[in-house]
Formats: sequence, C-alpha cells, structure tokens
Amino acid sequence: MTDAFFTYRKNVLLAKSPSTQIEGVFAATTGRSVPEEQEALLQQWLEEEVENFPASESVPAVRKVSVALTSDWLEGSELLMTSLSDLNTSPEITGCADQQHSELNALASSELQDHAVAELARLPSEETVTVAGSAPWAAAVPRTDHQTAGCADINVEVLNDDPAVLAWSLACDAETVPPVLPAQPIQDAVPFYPVPTEVPYHEILWRDWEDLSVQPCVLEQVSKNTPLFEFRVMSYNILAQDLVEQGLDLYVHCHPDILNWSYRLPNLLQEIQHWDPDVLCLQEVQENHYWEQLEPTFKEMGFACFYKRRTGTKTDGCAVCYKHSRFQLISLSPIEYFRPGLDVLNRDNVGLVLLLQPVLPEGLGLKAVSPLCVANTHVLFNPRRGDIKLAQVALLLAEIDKIARTTEGSYYPVILCGDLNSVPDSPLYKFIRNGELSYHGMPAWKVSGQEDFSQQLYSRKLLAPLWPSSLGVTDKCQYVTLCQPKKLGRREYSRDFLLQFRFCDVACERPPQLVLLEGVTDAKPDRPAHWPKPAAMVKDPDPPPFIPRCSGVIQHGLNLTSVYSHFLPQRGRPEVTTMPMGLGATVDYIFYSAEPVESKAGRRLYKDGALKLLGRLSLLSEDVLLMANGLPNPFCSSDHLCLLASFGLEISSL
Repeated sequence: MTDAFFTYRKNVLLAKSPSTQIEGVFAATTGRSVPEEQEALLQQWLEEEVENFPASESVPAVRKVSVALTSDWLEGSELLMTSLSDLNTSPEITGCADQQHSELNALASSELQDHAVAELARLPSEETVTVAGSAPWAAAVPRTDHQTAGCADINVEVLNDDPAVLAWSLACDAETVPPVLPAQPIQDAVPFYPVPTEVPYHEILWRDWEDLSVQPCVLEQVSKNTPLFEFRVMSYNILAQDLVEQGLDLYVHCHPDILNWSYRLPNLLQEIQHWDPDVLCLQEVQENHYWEQLEPTFKEMGFACFYKRRTGTKTDGCAVCYKHSRFQLISLSPIEYFRPGLDVLNRDNVGLVLLLQPVLPEGLGLKAVSPLCVANTHVLFNPRRGDIKLAQVALLLAEIDKIARTTEGSYYPVILCGDLNSVPDSPLYKFIRNGELSYHGMPAWKVSGQEDFSQQLYSRKLLAPLWPSSLGVTDKCQYVTLCQPKKLGRREYSRDFLLQFRFCDVACERPPQLVLLEGVTDAKPDRPAHWPKPAAMVKDPDPPPFIPRCSGVIQHGLNLTSVYSHFLPQRGRPEVTTMPMGLGATVDYIFYSAEPVESKAGRRLYKDGALKLLGRLSLLSEDVLLMANGLPNPFCSSDHLCLLASFGLEISSL
C-alpha cells in the first residue's frame, strides 16, 4: 500500500503541478522533503476528482511509474549507486499527460483516497518520501540517445578524496539505511531475482589504492633528491553497446535497464573522471558513441583523443586519450592487423601506438624527461586461434620497436595496455613478459590459456615460421627494413674496408669456375715483390645480424613486466578483470618497461628503471564479483574492471 500511495502522490504532482513546482522533487531520488504547496495541490485534486470517479469501478493494478528527470546529469553517489527495486519499477521518461491522467484515474478508488488523505494528515511538513523496498541510493534512470547526445555539457564534480576511496561507492552511511518494508506485488512487473534488493555494492566492490612508492628503488630515488614526473594510466574495456545487443545471452543475469547505453554512459564517465587519469586507453569503443559523445566529453575534460576503428564491418575500436596539459604528441601510429591473403592475420583487430613528450611544470629550470611510448590494443578473442593472437602481438611489438627506438639503439620507456584475451602465465603472456617463446608444435588453443581443448582429436598446431617473410617482420618482432639490408646475401662495404683485401692471396688466385679465355683469363699474376705479406682475413667490423626464419622461436627486446601480480595474497585468490558467463579471468593488462635482473626457472625478474611504478588500483577476486551478481551490474557498467596505475619518470638535468 505504501508503494501505491507513493506512486499515487507522485503522479498527481506530475500531472497537476507546473514543471517549476515539481522540478527535482521526484527526479528518481529518495529521502527528499515534500513541499507543503505540493501537498495542498494533492489535497485539492482529491477533492475535485472524487465527485467524478465512479464508486463502483474497480481499481486497476499499479503498473509502471512515470518519473520526470529534470537534471541533465546526476552526480556522485546518486549517479551510480542504483537500487535494484527502483529498476524493477522500470521508470520511463514521458511527457504524455493523458497517459498519466488515466493512471491516476485508475488509482483513485474510494478506499485508496481515504487512505491517502489519512496518510497526508499524518505526514509532518518535513517528512521524507521513500519507496518501499528501495535502498537509500538514487536510481540512474535510463535515458534515450537524444538526451545523452549532448554529453559534452557534463559537469560531474571531481571528488578530491583519498584515491583509495571510491567516490561513488559510499552513497550514505551504513547506519542510515532504513528498514526494508514489505513491497506489494505489482502486476505485470518485470521479474528480477538474481540478487537481493539491498546489495551494498559500495562495500562488496571496494577497491583499495596500493601505494608502491615505498619500494626500495623509489625510496632510493627520493633519497637522491631526483624529481619524478608522475602520471596515471588507465586501461578500460568499456563494452561496446553493439556487442551487448549482439550477445544478450551473455548478460541474462543483468536487468535489461542496466544494459542500456543511457544508463551505462554516465557510470563510465563518472568512474573515469573520478580516477582522473593522465593517459586513458580504451577498448571496445563504439564509433558513433566516440564521435558523438565520448570525444566531446573527453575534450571538455582536457584530453586530446585518437581513435582507430576495427577494420571490415566492425563498429568498435580502440582509443587513446592524454591530457594535453601533461603531454605533447610526437608521433602517432595506428595499426591494422588484417593482411589480405594471410590466414594467420585475417581478423579485424587494431591497435594504436603513440610517442608522447611529458610537459614539465614551469620553474624546474634546465630539466629534461624522456619521451614515453604508449600502446593500446584489443587482441582477437577466439580461444582456438592462438596463432592469430601471437601474430597480432608480434605486429604490435614491431611497431613499438620502431616508435620507441632511440638513435643509440636503446628504447624509450614503454607502457603497453589492452585486452589481450590471454590469461596470466599463458604462453602469450610469458612471451610478452620474458621476451621469448618457443612455439613450434604448440597447440593453438594453448597460446592464450582461455580454454582447454586437449580432449579434441584434431587441433591446430603452430608451425615455424609462424608468418611468411613477406610480412616484413622478423622473429625478433622487428621490421626487416630496420634491422636487415634490403637484399639478403648482399652487404655494403666502405672503400677503405675493401682496399684491405687488395694484397691478399685470394685476390691473386684464379677462380676454378672462371672461363678460360686465351690471353685474357689464362694468365696467373705473380705477386710483386714490393707487396706486403698477406695478413689474416679481416672481419666485417659490424655485420648485420643473422636471424633464422625457421627456428620456431620468437623474441623481443622491450623488457616489459606487468603492473599487477595477478594474485590477491590477503584473500588467497587470483585477481580477475572480467567474468564471461560467470567465470572470472584476467585478460586485461598494463605492461611497462623495467630493467631485467635475472631469470629463475624460465621467468625473468625485473626491477624498476627510469620508469617507476608508484601505485595501482587493486583488482577483485571472482567470489567478490559473484556476490555483486557478476559484471556488468548496477555499480559497474562494463563486463571488465578498469585498470589504473601511477608511474614516475626520472627528470634529469640538461
């Protein structure tokens, strides 16, 4: 009855009151006071309508609640902490006064009127209105596309609390949660029973900020009074809406309302703006959403943005954004992995590689900081085609090798982000981290470690060479044009180097295959007396590297290690970044350049070099996400968790 009374009173005000009177009162928010003039309007309407309403007519059941949302964006906890009971009411945004009026007539039976008048009489002027069965959080009402198209006007407040605290997590103190009243059944309502109504998402999905600046290498840097250029990097697969609608069977655990883009977009933007990254790497970015909504909004937030759509007919792609107040662009290189005619590269995945120059604050004097190479990619998902995954990663590493290589032959610091669709300690993961992989004869499904197909009688195996030489990439994941001469077997020598051989014995001998021509090639020259004795054969001072093409081993020299350890020691469980079909897995990564120390049992160990890891946002375990009904949920609007890390680059004197 409380639900019916609340619905009754809300629709009365919506139908009978001017928009200026009801603005913001019932904008999907609980716990706000009802003005006295609106109660007077309700009382007046009851007196007018009671005469015209047939007493014999039965009262139809309450169906949907019409909610007027007057503010363009809800902020903070009101935006993201959504009550599932509010979602059950399936609120709609409508301007049809006739429909609301008919709903009100259906509600206005004599019994309900008496109850409503009695309830109003008992209400003090400052009493708050609460929907029965709802948690004390505001519902982010799904909105139509034309309402979110102008999202460049977003003005979401940035909360300057400790990074360890999720700004949108604590909607209110746990002590202020009111007791749950028994909700009346609503006819024809959408059933939704996966999780209880009062799931405390802010408690379940709590993510701590791990401060790693107390590591010995960082403390040593601080003790030397060497300043650091600090910045944050976020990697986030935001789940393209087209992919949601094409695979709804993957999200049967979700209420349909929380899958709407008009619901998910504000959540995603709020999360990104709260963590305030300086570099943002996004995957599964739908093209029309990027150009119409995301890019304008990010530009308002101070980002410079670059986007690469997947090839073919795909509608999503990758984006890299950086704050132009912190970085300047040196070079940009988009990558398309699709190569016509190559079975090992016949998919439409893409990547982006940027070389950025950090912008130092004024007042540091003659200081310099190294450029930073940032790469972002989304590798093929298919667990059976590990050969394609390896070839795509090899192409990406070759592009990074080209962009990040210095004139001295070393590398600028590299940060590699993306959804690699491979689990930790899989062969592909080990290849990136250890710099080497022997793949010949390996089953293709084993490369990513996503699924076990060992019971299959016939499975695809990786054979050397993994890709043809026409691709122009060596087994060291470098472009041939950058590390080898254009024509194999031919070398360019300087004149001085060749002159060293003018007195050697070989130069004075007649080649056995030389055609005998009388008077031309039949004579054997004698060594002149003044010629010096032949010295030992002089070797090429800097011969080009010889790289075998059929070794079955691929390598790279970037020295990358992962920001995350992929294990939660305090819980004794592995970290997860996504939950496909309710099964947790880690497939998203942030790798960064480090200095190798030693190798133990085939695993390379690293220490921080010029690029130092200062902190990271902790991940969650599978059991925690299951308590929150998996991903996505009303709190997290993607099927992946975001990754966030803080780095420091050494600032040196000129």
